[in-house]
Amino acid sequence: MASVRFQRASALCYRLFDIGEGIDLEQARKLLTAGQRLTLQREGSEYIQLSNPPLTVAIGTRPLVLKAGATSADVSVRVFDHGALSVIVRLPLPADLTCEQLIPVVDELYDSPAIDALAQDQVRELRATLERSIELPHLWEKYESYTVLSVPALDGGAGPQALLDDPALPRLLLGETKERELSAAERADVLAHHFRYGEHDLVIIDWNAALVLEPSGSSDLPDLLEIANAHLLELRYYDDVLDRELNRVYDEIGRRKGSSLFRSPWKGLLRELMLTLIELSEFIERVENSLRIVGDVYLARVYEAALTQLRVDRWQGQVTRKQRLLEKTYELLKGEVDTDRALTLEVMVVVLIILELAVAVIGFWPH
Repeated sequence: MASVRFQRASALCYRLFDIGEGIDLEQARKLLTAGQRLTLQREGSEYIQLSNPPLTVAIGTRPLVLKAGATSADVSVRVFDHGALSVIVRLPLPADLTCEQLIPVVDELYDSPAIDALAQDQVRELRATLERSIELPHLWEKYESYTVLSVPALDGGAGPQALLDDPALPRLLLGETKERELSAAERADVLAHHFRYGEHDLVIIDWNAALVLEPSGSSDLPDLLEIANAHLLELRYYDDVLDRELNRVYDEIGRRKGSSLFRSPWKGLLRELMLTLIELSEFIERVENSLRIVGDVYLARVYEAALTQLRVDRWQGQVTRKQRLLEKTYELLKGEVDTDRALTLEVMVVVLIILELAVAVIGFWPH
């Protein structure tokens, strides 16, 4: 079977960074003096509610050196109110190559150090510009990468089924250059999450890349895949925050001495822990409520499949478990403080009783 060729295809290479606990998007728009809020246009998009749509800003063309040589890429950024910054590097894919021949090309893009460096340069510039709009600014050392192969049409008028039947397609999505023949189970797993709304469109979602065949030119599906990756980034970030906070609390408990009668060593730590839990709950809720689905529509099914492929539920479970562990630690420390306070009050009551008895005895003592 002949391998399919793409027409006017491009690769959208996403690099997502966490730069703060939150970003004021209206202030960010003023600081950037440009940009517009994301709006979904496809039919059924009214059932996808963005509580605070991210800000999209076109950066322009930037030089990029890949293995095939020097080229230029269109760069844009997307700013999320929950603190994520996405750098989108769009590169045209060679039109004369088959799926099989495109595999080494996209394999480089999936983990390209050149794209990583370009994205990091943009993040450094934008952090300086956006500083006044960022709540508790920082730059987490880890980031999320994802690639969407955007295909308006197939060569020769081929349809979506011809693409699904192409034996090179699973290896293209995986960037598999070494293994020429994947097992039937692996091929089925890669293609398991594919969706079609009409006769001529197709989206296939894998854990590190997706392919979107969209003759209408709509960018809604790549946008939703980007939002899903931003969700994953924030969960990974808060998982790291919780790890560090749990280790800090355990170290503090081990370092501090036991209670004294009138002073508990846990009051300061308890207050710090309470503030941390409040802040974490607020930030996590902001991420979880950034997109809400209010209907079982095509876009919703694609978005939920992306969350599944990205293992978002697993990260959500880890964050929830560690948050509960931190809450349990707070409850135990609060119990210690309450016990110390009760003991102090009991001792004071006993002392007062003794003082009253002493005063009474002295009053009746013969002069």
